[in-house]
Amino acid sequence: MSKFSFENLDVYNKSLDLVDKIYKIAGTFPDIEKFNLSSQLIRAITSVSLNIAEGAGESSKEFKRYLNI
Repeated sequence: MSKFSFENLDVYNKSLDLVDKIYKIAGTFPDIEKFNLSSQLIRAITSVSLNIAEGAGESSKEFKRYLNI
């Protein structure tokens, strides 16, 4: 199975590692925060890897813009 080119980027792989860590940390939050703060934090960190993947299908200039996001 071939990988997409962005899957070889260190920044992409580190963002996936960070997603795993944030999920673990969010699981330790008090119940009152689990549906607010943890949800917002997970959405924010997940968007990093998603932006990299989405931008990889664009031109080089657009991909750089996605990486900056």
